[in-house]
Amino acid sequence: MNLLQLIDLAASGEDGSRQFKSDIRNAESLASEMAAFANAEGGIILIGVVDNGSIPGLESIDVSRINQLISNAASNLVRSPLTVQTENILLENRNVVIVLTVPKGIDKPYFDKNGVIWLKCGADKRRVNTKEELRRLFQISNQFHADELPAKAGVEALDKLRFRDFLKKTYQQEYPETNEELKKLLQNMNLATDTGALNLACVLLFAERPEWIVPQFVVKAVRFPGNEIHQSEYLDMEDFTGALGAIFEGAMAFLMRNMHKVQAGRGINAPGTPEIPPIVFEELLVNALMHRDYFVSAPIRLFLFDNRIEIISPGHLPNNLTVAKIKTGNSDIRNPILVSYVAKGLLPYRGLGSGIKRAIDAWPNIDFIDDHDGCLFTAIVHHNKI
Repeated sequence: MNLLQLIDLAASGEDGSRQFKSDIRNAESLASEMAAFANAEGGIILIGVVDNGSIPGLESIDVSRINQLISNAASNLVRSPLTVQTENILLENRNVVIVLTVPKGIDKPYFDKNGVIWLKCGADKRRVNTKEELRRLFQISNQFHADELPAKAGVEALDKLRFRDFLKKTYQQEYPETNEELKKLLQNMNLATDTGALNLACVLLFAERPEWIVPQFVVKAVRFPGNEIHQSEYLDMEDFTGALGAIFEGAMAFLMRNMHKVQAGRGINAPGTPEIPPIVFEELLVNALMHRDYFVSAPIRLFLFDNRIEIISPGHLPNNLTVAKIKTGNSDIRNPILVSYVAKGLLPYRGLGSGIKRAIDAWPNIDFIDDHDGCLFTAIVHHNKI
């Protein structure tokens, strides 16, 4: 970084990836700042820059003291220890600004010497204060996933016919004769915890009434008149519950009955075909059901307007995924158990990372919005008329 770049950064102010410190004298306070950056996307701390963006810098006598303090904080006061980088920028007044770069952590979550886990909150930081936030940090580091969560249900909640058919079709195996044998089988299949409770993946795929156990994980569909959301006016509305396969089939049926049909040269009495190829919605719905954030207690929403269809999933794209990356086929498995069983034929799944690309190939007029602040991911399928 050169002096002009430093001046531009200081003029831009603090944000979620950049912080200013006129001086540092407390190693524990610095360690908490480092932990917050490492738990996010990393960032830089400009030492010798005031909150208002002015740049007095540090006198030479302070530089060695602060570098020693930085080393102590990164090595001894953050768990796990961080490897940070520093760069000294010489000012015109011969003072120095230390540019401290904290990398995005690969061993999340990071915490200070008191065991406090810190998260970035805009230009500031805050403590982790919910179990969901803590679980998400473990999810990011592939130490824990939402579909592993134990549900308040045992083997008695299974849809025996559905699970029996799955065992026979996929593994050529008969349904266990006793509950103990069933519990052991589910544990071996990574569908139940050590205590015998069904995990979330099992409930979503094989429970008889998933909506009784996890009522928030449904799809809510509404067909609005015009192109705006109405509070009370709608043309069609339905909630879809049950196992993921039933939710998918119900949501697809809702879309098809509300889609504009074209005759495409066929006779006037022919039923017509949907303007948008059904494969577009198959891919987008499967993507939403498999990859949504199940740490967020909210339904998937399906909104139909005259000029577009919106599929709104709880949870922004995980880790370093971007809209540009998913369009080229990149993926990051958020719910690995769920994905592994969906791939066995429980939903029309055609390969990891290929769904978004296949939808765009079939209908290019699709936008994607990755809303980190609102913790939502939205697919918007544009068209002329429903």
